[in-house]
Amino acid sequence: MDFRHAGDALDRLFARGEEVERLRVRLRGAVQGVGMRPFVHGLAARHRLAGFVLNDGDGVVIEAEGVGLAAFVAALTAEKPPLAAIDEVESEAMTPTGETGFRIVESVASKARTRVPADAATCEACLDDLFDPASRFHLYPFVNCTHCGPRWTITARLPYDRPQTAMAGFPMCAACERDYRDPTNRRFHAEPIACPACGPGLTHPIAEIVAAIRAGKIVAVKGIGGFHLMCDARSEAVVAELRRRKIRDAKPFAVMVADDVSLDLVALAGERERELFLSPAAPIVVMDAVPGMLASSIAPNLDRIGVMRAHAPLHHLIFREAAGGDAGIDRHTRPNDFVLVATSANPGGEPLVIDDDDARRRLAGIADLIVGHDRPIVIRADDSVAQVIAGAPSVIRRAKGYVPEPIDLGVDGPVVLATGAHLKATVTVTRGREAFVSQHVGDLDTVETVKFYRETAAHLLSLLDVTPEIVACDLHPDFRSSHFALEFDAPVLPVQHHAAHVAAIAAEHGIDGPILGLALDGIGHGDDGAAWGGELIRLDGPRWERLGHLAPLALPGGDKAAREPWRMAVAALAAIGEAGRAKNLFPDEPMLPALLARLAAGREATTTSAGRLFDAVAGLIGLRRRQDHEGQAAMELEALVVEAKHGSGLFRLANGVLDFAPLIAELARPGVGRRCAAEFFHGTLIDGLAMLVTTRARRGDAVALGGGCLMNRVLAEGLVTALTARGLRPLLARRVPANDGGLSLGQAALALAHLRDADRRPKTTKIP
Repeated sequence: MDFRHAGDALDRLFARGEEVERLRVRLRGAVQGVGMRPFVHGLAARHRLAGFVLNDGDGVVIEAEGVGLAAFVAALTAEKPPLAAIDEVESEAMTPTGETGFRIVESVASKARTRVPADAATCEACLDDLFDPASRFHLYPFVNCTHCGPRWTITARLPYDRPQTAMAGFPMCAACERDYRDPTNRRFHAEPIACPACGPGLTHPIAEIVAAIRAGKIVAVKGIGGFHLMCDARSEAVVAELRRRKIRDAKPFAVMVADDVSLDLVALAGERERELFLSPAAPIVVMDAVPGMLASSIAPNLDRIGVMRAHAPLHHLIFREAAGGDAGIDRHTRPNDFVLVATSANPGGEPLVIDDDDARRRLAGIADLIVGHDRPIVIRADDSVAQVIAGAPSVIRRAKGYVPEPIDLGVDGPVVLATGAHLKATVTVTRGREAFVSQHVGDLDTVETVKFYRETAAHLLSLLDVTPEIVACDLHPDFRSSHFALEFDAPVLPVQHHAAHVAAIAAEHGIDGPILGLALDGIGHGDDGAAWGGELIRLDGPRWERLGHLAPLALPGGDKAAREPWRMAVAALAAIGEAGRAKNLFPDEPMLPALLARLAAGREATTTSAGRLFDAVAGLIGLRRRQDHEGQAAMELEALVVEAKHGSGLFRLANGVLDFAPLIAELARPGVGRRCAAEFFHGTLIDGLAMLVTTRARRGDAVALGGGCLMNRVLAEGLVTALTARGLRPLLARRVPANDGGLSLGQAALALAHLRDADRRPKTTKIP
């Protein structure tokens, strides 16, 4: 039974009196590795119950005997451990046996239906142990308990027991064994428990790490889900050198600070941003920067930075050493001015490095010092990235700390594997009513990333103990993710890219009926073969309809246009009949004459992409001609906005086609400042899109807002305000990214909708 209704049922069950009874209870959800068994043991002792608790492949099984069992079962959910997520409670009356005492018994191996909890930042109690000279965990960089520490990244298989984790090779010493067996201890059945006498160790002392960083060195440090590259975030020379070595020209670096007191040194954090920063997931939180505090090349041409807190014991020890040791520690009131760049250690766009030997091979040309340890990382996971939009958290990159928390789809269905897209690839696997979205993999451009992508899918399928009954993929036939879908012995369902964006938002918010959606992104394969990216879609179960879109612009050079905004600027000028002006704007571009000739001859493909419209404006106002990373021009355009400005008559809307030609003409006028242009562009885009939605919506309708452009806070919050004012209910991506990182969830949801629709079952096992 669903735990929300368990109380009434149990009240009826025990209404006949206080006689001794026995009850078998099953808990499903994230209930292993979170201290559930010791919690149940303590709860049973408090209620004077006999019986036992164990883990199996389905979750946690409890048999409890005594009186007052209804109160005991109610307390299971009301008082659960902080990292536990109980999705379901089932109960069954049994015959009392006269058993005495309550035991934790060995786990039972069976087909897995439970799940592993996400990794969690070090809790305050473990930090107390870490800094307490009297504790046997004093200064030990792998301290943890049932409330914190690695979970997902160290688990090879279920049920979640020490032999199934990366700790299998570390037999417990007598002291750890006592803690592990002591029901009153916080580490009772904490599977990763270890201490200096029996656990993993670092390859270098903490003092050497800090000394290297203070000397201007770059240090690779093995963390929870992989290695970080760390250096002094206040030294422009060092940060610039890291960019040179990592071949990362301008993409922002994340920084790490000691704690929330130190956060105020570098960021202007609002209340919700601070809560997100302090959450157990410990993501990188993007927020407004304190000007002048960090090296300028941390986030070039941007006004926001990504900041995370020290979340592993090793990180806390680094900051402690930098503050002068125990004498300098006051983590609640005194800020620590030691600020680190903490970026993923992945050379040249390859996957995150997780193995010590691999680190010495792949990071030798980047890091001056490589600090490893001998606790293996079973599955790599980058730091998650999030921001606050319209008053609530929205995930930008979903990985460590959030994976593998599932999305509840509301109804059971067959097993689906959804393979995502080519950029920001993830996979999703469904089991029953749950959809498990993998950690961020990255762009499938290299052999190593494709290998990691395959490993991720295999690990998720193995851990969930399922086999795909249908595989969903992107409609684009040339994506590596689409090719991967063909390798399974199951029907393959191609899913249109932008319908999947809308479906992902709908799935996350539990909407199964008709819904309108705006899908605004770079480029996705339309069902007519064209490059879409600015679409108004109505979704109803497995069926979707394109109701409107942005006016097409030429896409000069195809994929090159996404890397070179000047090309889109020329296309925008051509759209308003001003192509000749490009010679004045871009006189030194050698490809301009050929490009103009192709535009005049109508030989370029077109796109309705909102992302390419951002690029066109950035190129037109001289902000950026070429991009060093995806979305750079759009991010810099957003950073110019102090307040979006709303003009009139700057767009045209007819027959579902939204045309911003009047805006382009206005922005192309000589003398328009960049900030003014950026503010009018954002305001006009918001007004036009809101009008487009309003023409097809009824008051009270939900509107899904998806696609990578919705990571633009100005655009997203502007649309939320405009649509709400029109009596609509805008929905943003919250738990999965709005960009292609959430696409696999939408693919999975649409595949399940097709299977539920008897008239729309897939009839092909090949991509057309």
